[in-house]
Amino acid sequence: MVKAEFLHHVGVNYLFAPFISWLLLLQSSPFIPPKSVYYFLLWWLFVVPLLVLDVKIYGQWLTKGKRFLSTAANPTSQISVIANLVGARSAAEMGWNEVGVCLFSLGITHYLVLFETLYQRLSGNDRIPAMLRPVFFLFIAAPSMASLTWNSVSGNFSTPSKMLFFLSVFLFASLVCRPMLFKKSMKTFSVAWWAYSYPLTVLAMASTEYAREVKGDIAEALMFVLLGLSILVFVALIVFTALNSNKLLTDHDSITYNSISDSVSVPPPQSKQSVIRISLD
Repeated sequence: MVKAEFLHHVGVNYLFAPFISWLLLLQSSPFIPPKSVYYFLLWWLFVVPLLVLDVKIYGQWLTKGKRFLSTAANPTSQISVIANLVGARSAAEMGWNEVGVCLFSLGITHYLVLFETLYQRLSGNDRIPAMLRPVFFLFIAAPSMASLTWNSVSGNFSTPSKMLFFLSVFLFASLVCRPMLFKKSMKTFSVAWWAYSYPLTVLAMASTEYAREVKGDIAEALMFVLLGLSILVFVALIVFTALNSNKLLTDHDSITYNSISDSVSVPPPQSKQSVIRISLD
């Protein structure tokens, strides 16, 4: 089942998610200062797997026929970019600016290529089912995270950070003005709804740094609006998740089954036992 997810064009990108979460928890931990040995060891523990995944996935984009970026790209591909940016920000907090610049350059270079590919809608890269359309909000997360990362690397919210923040605000406005895009995905609760939370949170954090830098009424108003929206969405997601906890783990994982059936001719599984049998085969 792990192999099936690794071979799936959407599922493979979520292999970055646990390491992103752990790095964010490490950055926000009040008990582990950035200069401590524990921070250093945990940073390496979380970043090394990210680099291994980078080499594998970015290498496939460049050299492997069926996994060229033009055919494999989808909004979830931006999770790999976010992972590099989060790692760069953690490195900058330790004072490793050179490492931070290295990871930032790796992430932002692939982001530019990926952003252009997704914008062009090349044939084969629009393979996101309706229930996963909330992941379009990842378009906001990548530039917002890049804005915060460059702020940590450079030491101030300079022009590059502002440019990335303005891009995030524009993409946010573009998505908000198209509610029909998310109509089908909002009919029934799914764990994909959590794709709304992180991008809005990072955008709100970037707006906080922007307001702190420019010290204007408009910037502060924008900050309060985005912070309020981020908290509202987060609380709403917690409530909906608590009310629909039975839907978090399903017996039939369509991503896993589709990946397995692509490589093996099997009838659709009728029960959990048949899913296990297929996975073992």
